[in-house]
Amino acid sequence: MRQIRTRVPSDSREAVTTALTDADIDYLLSEEASGRDAVIVEIPVPGGGVDPILELLYEAGLDEDAYTVISDVETAGSTTQAVADLEERYVAGPKGESGVSYPEIKERAADLEPGRATYVAFAALAAIVAVAGLLLDSAIVIVGAMVIAPFAGSSLSAAVGAVIDDRGMVIDSVGSQLLGLVVAYIGAVAMSLVLRETFFVPAALAITRVQQVGTFLTPSLLAVVVALAAGAAGALALATDLPVSIAGVAVAAAIVPSAATAGIGTVWGEPLVVAGALALLFMNVVFINVSAYVALVALGYRDSVTRSVRENLTISVRTGAYALLVLGFVVSVIVVSAATASYVGFEGAANREVQTTIDEPAYDSVELVDVSTSYSARELLGGDASVTVTLSRTTGNEYPELARTLQERISAATDRPVTVQLRFLDYESAVEPTG
Repeated sequence: MRQIRTRVPSDSREAVTTALTDADIDYLLSEEASGRDAVIVEIPVPGGGVDPILELLYEAGLDEDAYTVISDVETAGSTTQAVADLEERYVAGPKGESGVSYPEIKERAADLEPGRATYVAFAALAAIVAVAGLLLDSAIVIVGAMVIAPFAGSSLSAAVGAVIDDRGMVIDSVGSQLLGLVVAYIGAVAMSLVLRETFFVPAALAITRVQQVGTFLTPSLLAVVVALAAGAAGALALATDLPVSIAGVAVAAAIVPSAATAGIGTVWGEPLVVAGALALLFMNVVFINVSAYVALVALGYRDSVTRSVRENLTISVRTGAYALLVLGFVVSVIVVSAATASYVGFEGAANREVQTTIDEPAYDSVELVDVSTSYSARELLGGDASVTVTLSRTTGNEYPELARTLQERISAATDRPVTVQLRFLDYESAVEPTG
């Protein structure tokens, strides 16, 4: 909540109060104590209503240079029904009409990012906790790493800077994101090395078999959805009075585990794990930035991107550098999108063929538990993709031809060589004896 406190000259008093009354806006009127021929008007409003209500006052005759203070308040929204109605009116409307002001959205994005030393420390600590969670196969610990991760501000600031034409903010955001990712990776490598060398985790551990680690080995459709939703949610929270902290956890969910997985793969000497995790990390960062920008544009924070670029375009070394930066980003988006689409198509085809095969009568005694696909940079260039199928069974039946059958069907459906591995989970049931 905000409170607008402004000095209104007596000759504008009636027009201002009439405008506020007609708009069903609560206000408090008091005499100006200094003896000037004026009154003080105080208006409690939600953050998204500051600009529209100021515009209403200016149209009613208030001078735009009039003494005006806007401050935070805590309780007004719960004490008056009129303010509650304003909150519904201004908190989340379209096209910027009820979003927070440009200066305020910039300030909110900047406030999300701590000081540089604190940012670096929290990035490293988040990666350390994430490594512990991944190797312990503990989702709860991984969530803890997301909570302390500081990436929300740096990830959303680039989108905010782009929509308000603040080039410095964009550059700072990109630099902070790169710094945070490098620090997180180094922190993950350091933590993984300590755990491995002190034998807290066996050096012979097959890290790709750890369920939580396996989740972040390669891009996937769900990972894309998480990144897109995280960026859009963060932008929406910035543009309204909603808390950004929850969206920050979603942003961290798309970043921290991938960086930690890359660090683990480095220490365990698994280059394909590193490549896959870094590809997922890069994909998530790109989609978070893009979705946040698109969400802010959709909320009306820039009427025309192309018009703004055209009006401000000048030929200079700086413009050339910005053009190269934008070109690099666009190329990155295209490459990541193409790679993601390729993987998603492969994943869908593999899942479909596995499900169709297991549904056949010959395999009635097994149940499908999981299908895990590995599809990294090597596979994009034509190498074998890997599919791991986990099945449960309550009998001792063997299926010696099932792996080959799945391999042939998936390879035919995806038009690429595939390696299929089968894992069986055996269950025994104890039956109460009769008689």
